[in-house]
Amino acid sequence: MDNAGHDSRRGSVPRRALAAIGTLTALLALFVAAPGAATAASPSGGGSPIAHPELDWMGSTVAAHEGRSSGGGAVTPNAAQTLGFDVSHYQGAVNWAGAYANGARFAYMKATEGTTFRDPNFSANYTGSYNAGFIRGAYHFANPNASTGAAQADYFVAHGGGWSKDGKTLPPMLDIEYGPSSTCWGLSQAAMRTWITSFVNEVHAKTTRWATIYTTTNWWTTCTGNTSAYSANDPLFIARYASSVGTLPAGWPFYTFWQHADSGVFPGDQDYFNGALSGLRNLANNT
Repeated sequence: MDNAGHDSRRGSVPRRALAAIGTLTALLALFVAAPGAATAASPSGGGSPIAHPELDWMGSTVAAHEGRSSGGGAVTPNAAQTLGFDVSHYQGAVNWAGAYANGARFAYMKATEGTTFRDPNFSANYTGSYNAGFIRGAYHFANPNASTGAAQADYFVAHGGGWSKDGKTLPPMLDIEYGPSSTCWGLSQAAMRTWITSFVNEVHAKTTRWATIYTTTNWWTTCTGNTSAYSANDPLFIARYASSVGTLPAGWPFYTFWQHADSGVFPGDQDYFNGALSGLRNLANNT
């Protein structure tokens, strides 16, 4: 075979390769630009990327790690309890008027995750719940391995996690639970305590409110060493899908909120406020 034929075939291969690479590049660009892409960018080029922010919500990891009791939806409270629930965009459009008519009086809703993800339904949920008469609050899904607690608190407060004394806004909330590949997000107990302190202190500095902390007793014990450092200031939102709340994390003599089931009458997860509606209003007003 002559040199001309050989060179002709060699010249055609790069053209085909370049065409394939161009097609692949265009497809990748479309994927990255698409809403709800599976991986969000790592903040400031550091830490770990958010694996699937569109699938993370309050309690999204709890049942898989801790299971559910057969009595999860049949709670007999010992005192007055106020009904509520929590949602994210995972629930889609929420019928807020219908939930209020069914007896719910409060709701928490996802606002942010890490320092890159904003829940696309947050604005509609926040406005819709307010208009329907709910006392409501925003929560942040923590990614402690991605950036500092203060950085995530700043992002949260800037995108829905603020507070005003209007009688209808609950304290901003930190949702901290099992990591996707490591229970404690790859952090030591000391590092986790440092991260949480950084978050709640920054929220307090920006809003004047101490953040509600959502967690489970098992996760808290495993990942913070069962510290009691936050019990004096931060209301506890405990997750346990059973007919009894069980043992609480150290220092908290009672829960403020209890996520007792991950499905039920209301959209999303089923929650209780530990007290009458008047107490819920006091919490909202910080009185």
